[in-house]
Amino acid sequence: MNLTAFFPSAVESTRSLWRIGQTVLGIIFRHPITGTSIIPILPDGRIVLIRRRDNGLWSLPGGIVDWGEDVPNTVRRELMEETGLELVKINRLVGVYSSPERDPRIHSICIVVEAEVHGTMEVKDPLEVMEIEVFASNFLPLGQMSHDHTRQLQDYLNGLTTLA
Repeated sequence: MNLTAFFPSAVESTRSLWRIGQTVLGIIFRHPITGTSIIPILPDGRIVLIRRRDNGLWSLPGGIVDWGEDVPNTVRRELMEETGLELVKINRLVGVYSSPERDPRIHSICIVVEAEVHGTMEVKDPLEVMEIEVFASNFLPLGQMSHDHTRQLQDYLNGLTTLA
């Protein structure tokens, strides 16, 4: 039976929705996701790190840029969501990291910034963050970092701006 004869607009609408769905899935699964990592610097110069719940490793705070959001607002939001700290100022771009192997979950492009922060540290999302701690730059747990955050921190400490 030819359904177009009975429901021509419904069938064409279904086909259009399917084409849109395929396009969206193609964008989601065939293109990297954009995210941020933040190197939060307290007024005394120490660096704030979070311990991730999913793998137990230390990490820079950060996350995926939401639809309709720019990178500075992502930095502000992710910083607050993961540490309870407020963004004072983004000081510099540390790098853009795009290796498909940098994140074991997905192919993501990570924009890393150094940021001045202040406030009271607080785990806001216990499903994502186990703990928050501050480290002097010479006592960072560089061998115990998630993703490629050791490299990001080393590039920062060496004063580099990296495209990788």
